[in-house]
Amino acid sequence: MDYGRFFEDAVAAIRNEGRYRVFADLERQAGRFPFAHHHTPRGRREVVVWCSNDYLGMGQHPATREAAVDAVMRLGTGAGGTRNISGTNHLHVMLEEELADLHGKQAALVFTSGYIANEATLSTVAKLLPDCVILSDSMNHASMIEGIRMSRCPKQVFRHNDLEHLESLLQALPRDRAKLIAFESVYSMDGDIGEIEAICDLADRYGAMTYLDEVHAVGLYGPRGGGVAEQRGLMDRLTIIQGTLAKAYGCMGGYITASSAIVDAVRSTAPGFIFTTSLAPAICAAATASVRHLKVSQTERTKHQERAATVKRRLKAVGLPVMDNPSHIVPVLVGDPVRCKQATDLLMERHGIYIQPINYPTVARGTERLRITPTPVHDDRLVDHLTEALLDVWQTLDLHRTQPTAIAAE
Repeated sequence: MDYGRFFEDAVAAIRNEGRYRVFADLERQAGRFPFAHHHTPRGRREVVVWCSNDYLGMGQHPATREAAVDAVMRLGTGAGGTRNISGTNHLHVMLEEELADLHGKQAALVFTSGYIANEATLSTVAKLLPDCVILSDSMNHASMIEGIRMSRCPKQVFRHNDLEHLESLLQALPRDRAKLIAFESVYSMDGDIGEIEAICDLADRYGAMTYLDEVHAVGLYGPRGGGVAEQRGLMDRLTIIQGTLAKAYGCMGGYITASSAIVDAVRSTAPGFIFTTSLAPAICAAATASVRHLKVSQTERTKHQERAATVKRRLKAVGLPVMDNPSHIVPVLVGDPVRCKQATDLLMERHGIYIQPINYPTVARGTERLRITPTPVHDDRLVDHLTEALLDVWQTLDLHRTQPTAIAAE
C-alpha cells in the first residue's frame, strides 16, 4: 500500500472542497493587543487581529503577565508530571478554589484544555451512572460530542434549543432511568444562547442531571464573570458547569465545577485527567490572577459588550450580512468555502486584517462565515477600518449583501 499517497489524496480532497486550513504565522505584541506581527516569506508586517478568543485582552493584562512571570521565577516552568505524580502544585489548588467560588459549587477540577474537560467529564460521568442516556443539543461542540461518544452510553440528540423536542425525548424515558442533558450557554459560531432555565425546569421535572458548557461566557457575563448562568441566577440549578481559562481569561486550560462527589469521581477515574501532565505553574498563576480580577472589575465586560454592539450596528448599517444573535459573537455570512477563504486572504493582503474563515466541519456546509470577535481595545478607528475593508472585499468578490440601513449615530 502506498501510505504516503493515501494521505496526500486525503489532503487534496480537502483542498478541492475549499476548506484547507492555513495557519497564519503571527507574533502577538505584549501590551499592544490587538496588533500582531505577521511573518511571511516576503517579510514581517503588522496586522490587526479581529478573531481572537482572548475576548477581553486578558492575555496582555499586567496582572496576568506579572503573575505568570513571578511564578516562573519562583517555581520554574514545568508542572513536574501528572497531578498524581508530583504534578499538583499549590497554585493548582488555589485556582480550583477560585473557580469553585466563581460558580458557587463545592469543588472544581482543572484540565489542560476545555476540550479535554468536556471529553473526560462527559465520558466519565455518564459511564459511572447505571444505564445512563445522554440528551445532547444538536449544536454542541465537537469536544462534547466526542465525550458522549467515548462514554458508550445511549444518546439522543434534540434539535437546537428546541424545548418541545427535548421534552418529548424525556417523556419517552423511564422516570427512574439515569439521564444527563448536555448543552451550552453561548454557542460560539452562531452566537445564540441556550435555554438554560427552561432546560433546568425539564431536568427537574424528569429527573435528569444537567451539564452546561460556558466556555464562551465565563468572564464575559454575570456580575463576577460566572457566565450566563450567573447572569440569570441559575448556577445553583446546574449539576456541572464547565468552563475554560483560554478565552476571556486569556490563559490556557479548562475546568469543571460541581459537587465534591462528582468532582472527586472524575478526578479518580477519568483517563483524560489521570494520565495528562498538569498545567504549568505559570499558567495557573496567570489564570488565578485573571479570574480574581474579573470577579471585581466590570470595566472589561462593559466595554466588551459596547464594542460588540457597535461593530454589529456598523456592519449592518452598510448592508453586510451579519447573523443576528444576542451575544458578543459577530458572524458575517459568506455561504461558500472557497469565497470565504478568498475573503480572508484579501482582508490580510489588502488591509492588514486577520480573520480566519470558518468552514465545514466547524459549521454546516452552506453557512461558511467570517467570525468577528471585537474586544474592549478595538477602538472606533479600527472599527472604521474593518467596515471599509469588508465593504471592499464584498464588492471585489461580489458577495451577497443585505439591504443597507442608515448609519446609526455613534
